[in-house]
Amino acid sequence: MNEKAKGPIDGTKLKRRGLMLVLSSPSGAGKTTISRQLLARDQNLTMSVSATTRPMRPGEKDGLDYYFLDPTEFNLMINRRELLEYAKVFDNYYGTPAAAVQDALEVGKDVIFDIDWQGSQQIAEKAREDLVSIFILPPSTAELDRRLHNRAQDPEKVVAARMAKAPSEMSHYAEYDFIVVNYNVEESVAQVEAIIAAERLRRHRMIGLTDFVKRLQEGY
Repeated sequence: MNEKAKGPIDGTKLKRRGLMLVLSSPSGAGKTTISRQLLARDQNLTMSVSATTRPMRPGEKDGLDYYFLDPTEFNLMINRRELLEYAKVFDNYYGTPAAAVQDALEVGKDVIFDIDWQGSQQIAEKAREDLVSIFILPPSTAELDRRLHNRAQDPEKVVAARMAKAPSEMSHYAEYDFIVVNYNVEESVAQVEAIIAAERLRRHRMIGLTDFVKRLQEGY
């Protein structure tokens, strides 16, 4: 082989920029369960840790599940433009610190976001080429209600509020790249894995692809 050959031609793989994988759904449709299984199966996936003003729930840890901030701290991050997206949900604010996400993408890590349609729209406005968005739908309203009650995380009043908001949240399905109906968790995880595998091969994510093809054309 010609001694000028460098990079992928000499046996190393093409590098790529990471992607931002947004999973959205009405509360209880399964996006958190799907996200956890994806993270357990794929070492190249990492979960975006959001900042929030909501109270910490039993078992949660600051900096691991969320960055728990008071409203003043959260507003300072907004003013300093340190959030990739943010939204108010059920009287609390949620947002994604931008720096950690960009660092991950630059080294080829893929970042999962568990956010709503408002956050997805904001990311699309700022970084559409990095974004892959999936909306998770429940198989039925009755099943959604059952799942919300079975997880036993919230009082009845909160469950009722989540059910009341679900139709509005589901109305945004057309703004997403892909739709997965969560009949079965294992099947849904496999469908999302197939989406990720295809999106990782997108031409615009490949770093140095033009030079790689040029060297091939030149016979290296």
